[in-house]
Amino acid sequence: MSKRDYYDVLGVSKGASADEIKKAFRTKAKELHPDRNKDNPDAEARFKEANEAYDILKDADKKAAYDRYGHAAFENGTGAGARPGGGFGSGDFSSAFSDVFEDLFGDFMGQRGGGGGRRAARGSDLRYNLRVTLEDSFSGMQKTINVPTAVSCSACEGTGAEGGVEPTTCPTCSGMGKVRAQQGFFTVERTCPTCSGLGQIIKNPCKSCRGAGRVEKDRSLSVNIPAGVETGTRIRLAGEGEAGMRGGPPGDLYIFVEVTKHDLFERDGVNLYCRVPVSMAKAALGGAIEVPTIDGGRGRVQVPAGSQSGRQMRLRGKGMPALRGGGIGDMFIELAVETPVNLTSRQKDLLREFEELSEDNNPETKSFFSSVKSFWDGMKG
Repeated sequence: MSKRDYYDVLGVSKGASADEIKKAFRTKAKELHPDRNKDNPDAEARFKEANEAYDILKDADKKAAYDRYGHAAFENGTGAGARPGGGFGSGDFSSAFSDVFEDLFGDFMGQRGGGGGRRAARGSDLRYNLRVTLEDSFSGMQKTINVPTAVSCSACEGTGAEGGVEPTTCPTCSGMGKVRAQQGFFTVERTCPTCSGLGQIIKNPCKSCRGAGRVEKDRSLSVNIPAGVETGTRIRLAGEGEAGMRGGPPGDLYIFVEVTKHDLFERDGVNLYCRVPVSMAKAALGGAIEVPTIDGGRGRVQVPAGSQSGRQMRLRGKGMPALRGGGIGDMFIELAVETPVNLTSRQKDLLREFEELSEDNNPETKSFFSSVKSFWDGMKG
């Protein structure tokens, strides 16, 4: 039976790059692997065929010879996966498959690459949610927080062994942190079950930490909250996270800031907005009003005569500071004209008299009802 073209086997063109060839082989290897095709008797043969094709095409010299002479270039030699006299060698399979083995099964094994087990593991990063007021955000602050975390065990100095004795090499994996198991015609590496991938074991675990090298404890930390922080601001404290396993480096602590809602001010970036009610008379006649500012002071604003609800006025430099410098925002005063309630008889009489005299003082009302009249007349027509 004649051999299929190697490029057709992998599904690539003759001008495919080395990366494209490797990617195509990875796809074929996953698709045709015998463990995934137990009901397909042809899967193993096709898997070997793909391996043979890749062994030739991944090598620049072999690829050049194949491009020039085809399969004839290897008929009198050992070729790709072919022994003198025919057949397929498991050693040749290992040669071709080794450079993509970790790409295919690295995630399954829980680690990539070879060489030694982990003697110590880095501690986990921690998250702390911190609420601050808008006033704290304006001025910045120094705050002490209590963080429940794992700290290095003082009894064993973080080694996990009684008396601080150094751990010994794991006899199961010889310190590699991985063990090999034969599955079919190839070898799979897995995390060592004896040492959990650490490469070391402790014969006499520390009684305080039970061999972990760390214990649970609340820690008090002083945190600098810079002026201008907003909800979602993240502050990183390097090395203040969970202690590492058996003397490993600690993780980091991330503080996520939430600025609580304020009763008077609404924030938008570096700007503040304050809704201020004014009487109908003040809005009509105009005049000065006092407004609060975020720094605890008072600002004086002149309300123009004839102001309507929703009108805004600006107080420059009375907003929030920008985080890490960059100036200070402004404060915007939004007027809310208030309709009087609980009127006395005298007040009602004065308002009725005012209403009779104010025909030309409400241009928006006059314009609206003029449009309404035109609308109704148009509907009648």
